[in-house]
Amino acid sequence: MQNSIVSQSASTAVEQLREKLPYTLKPLANIAYNYWWCWTGDRISIFRNIDPEAWDRLEHNPVAILKYADPNRLSQLASDPSYIKRVDKVAQQFDRYMNEPQTWASRVAPQISRDRPVAYFCAEFGIHESLPIYSGGLGILAGDHLKSASDLGVPMVGVGLMYRQGYFRQRLSVNGWQEDYYIDHIFEDMPLQLMTDDNDEPILVEIELRQRRVNLQIWRAQVGRVNLYLLDTDRDDNDPIDRWLTGHLYGGNQDTRIAQEVVLGIGGVRALKALGITPSIHHLNEGHAAFSTLEVARQEMIATGKSFYDVEASVRERCVFTTHTPVPAGHDAFSGDLMESYFSHYWPELGLDQEQFMALGARRLGDPWEPFGMTVIALRLCRTANGVSKLHGEVSRKMWNILYPDSPVDKVPIGHITNGVHARTWTAPIMSDLYAQYFGEDWSSRMADPQVWAKVHEIPDEELWWRHQLLKERLIAYTRNKIRQAREEAGEDHYWIENANQLLDPNVLTIGFARRFSTYKRGYLLMHDTERALRILTNMDRPVQLLFAGKAHPADEQGKRILQRLFEWSRQHPHLQSRVVIVPDYDMYTARKLIQGVDVWLNTPRRPLEASGTSGQKVCFNGGLNCSILDGWWCEGYQEGPDGKGLNGWAIGEDAHTSDQDLQDKIDAESLYKLLEEEIVPLYYDRDANGIPHGWIRMMKKSIETNGQAFNTDRMIGDYVAKVYAPGTAIDLTQLRSSVLA
Repeated sequence: MQNSIVSQSASTAVEQLREKLPYTLKPLANIAYNYWWCWTGDRISIFRNIDPEAWDRLEHNPVAILKYADPNRLSQLASDPSYIKRVDKVAQQFDRYMNEPQTWASRVAPQISRDRPVAYFCAEFGIHESLPIYSGGLGILAGDHLKSASDLGVPMVGVGLMYRQGYFRQRLSVNGWQEDYYIDHIFEDMPLQLMTDDNDEPILVEIELRQRRVNLQIWRAQVGRVNLYLLDTDRDDNDPIDRWLTGHLYGGNQDTRIAQEVVLGIGGVRALKALGITPSIHHLNEGHAAFSTLEVARQEMIATGKSFYDVEASVRERCVFTTHTPVPAGHDAFSGDLMESYFSHYWPELGLDQEQFMALGARRLGDPWEPFGMTVIALRLCRTANGVSKLHGEVSRKMWNILYPDSPVDKVPIGHITNGVHARTWTAPIMSDLYAQYFGEDWSSRMADPQVWAKVHEIPDEELWWRHQLLKERLIAYTRNKIRQAREEAGEDHYWIENANQLLDPNVLTIGFARRFSTYKRGYLLMHDTERALRILTNMDRPVQLLFAGKAHPADEQGKRILQRLFEWSRQHPHLQSRVVIVPDYDMYTARKLIQGVDVWLNTPRRPLEASGTSGQKVCFNGGLNCSILDGWWCEGYQEGPDGKGLNGWAIGEDAHTSDQDLQDKIDAESLYKLLEEEIVPLYYDRDANGIPHGWIRMMKKSIETNGQAFNTDRMIGDYVAKVYAPGTAIDLTQLRSSVLA
């Protein structure tokens, strides 16, 4: 049933676009509506070459570029033999990829079938900047998860929300204060298809919110072989207040948050049923989707006539959970009054009274003031739970030991699967080309094989270095242009607008720091001792420059103040005006430029609050080096030599932490300054007669070799298959093979 509904529905948009295009360009319509195109640069260029200026203006949206392209330009390309051959080649690659008869997953885990896929629930998905329904690491991880599942052939569907205005956009005022604003997205101009029935009417799902019936429509984004279904409440037949439930990602108050999580969890399970999809597993990526366990139970109770407690074990067998943060604010919990207003109609459908229902989400049973925790119910009603790094698994077991009073901490049933990144998305084409030359054309299909990465030492230092330098020059050019535009829009005076053309120097050691600006990530650490930082940055012989990017949550005044302090610091010192740059409105496009072009990626979280972190992993694939607190993934990635110095990057501070935050900041800042002064800066500027830093490049190669094989989503998906989706499946990760994209 699933395949017939999907094949008969949502085809109108593609067909309409095909009809608009000249005959030889018609294959581009199918490709534009599948995000497979965004995984390598040569496919992106197929669309960019239509109109480079419009491509940037339309935020790299292939549907929009085709829809609004000048007919004369399309006619010109349609008769260009070279362009026609490129289109034909990409169309053939796409057809082979989508119709590959046998995939890695079909060979090693045939029990996960297309008829019973994994359903992956998440509140945000970072697929590409043209689909702005992400805010940060959780969403980027979710997008990469779907991409590798597609490459490996793991039958999967994604379930999320389609936000009318997505996450907020950011600009900085003339005094450096973050200003938040929103843009309406026109879904019909995006790589999305509205799911419709045989009568071409939208397939609708109904839920109840505070005695109001709310209709959800379903959009589909295709991510290779994975369908991502996104729920939307913005319909004329909904109450105006409900139409805005899917207006913003992580916006609004507790009322908005719980309503969105009802839409995602309960609405998501109902949407899959309406589409004829029967998942074998519901994967809850963070607690936002935990209400889905209740709807799985309700539907099974209807199907079997059994009670909630009779189906509870069966529900648990079909639900798995990944937790992503040890930060308390990241674990949603709702008051009893709020839960009653949203679920008083629902718990009778489960055959439960209010006390029994609230107990499902209570950390302390019997406490009438205990809120309903989304992580708590996920842990109670899922058969497996995992953190996203080894250290995060340990921290999570301690955090949630209260739910398992009869178990010692080390026996708490929360494991770990360390995050990775989708290397085919994040590796710069010029680096992918280099790897293809020395690792083999199929290097990206053998991501977890150490023998592939060991070949990095065969690359001549000069060749790796000039490619890295080219990426840095591209980053600097992009940064100058973006800053100039931002200063013009902010109404800054002529001096600062012209100053943008002088920002940064490709011959200077470049450090990048880009992430959400929250206090625990300590974006201010490098300026803890401003005079010492100034000496390091402005050294005449061995200077250093900094690139910052990231957003503070609209309600996070402290995070905004950190951004402003950095802005003020860079303006107060004349020598820093070209050395310290804040890139506004951080998104996936800017992220790619940064992680591909910096020399060093700086990460300074307050240990142990960084569950994993993946931006530093992306840097590794592009030859950048990490300088990070030993937290999250870096505890596993960092390698130390017998002399106590890093072999593949640097570790800030000690493998310990104190409850005295000021003292910890002082200790970690001192460690960072010492690393910069004694190791990082001298190594970078130690050059031969041709200007090649062989010692630095040796560390680059070690980072690529050691981290490339371990911190990719192909390996991560392999672990999920072996440990979560099909536990007990024997998998040799060195034999893991994804679909060849050549």
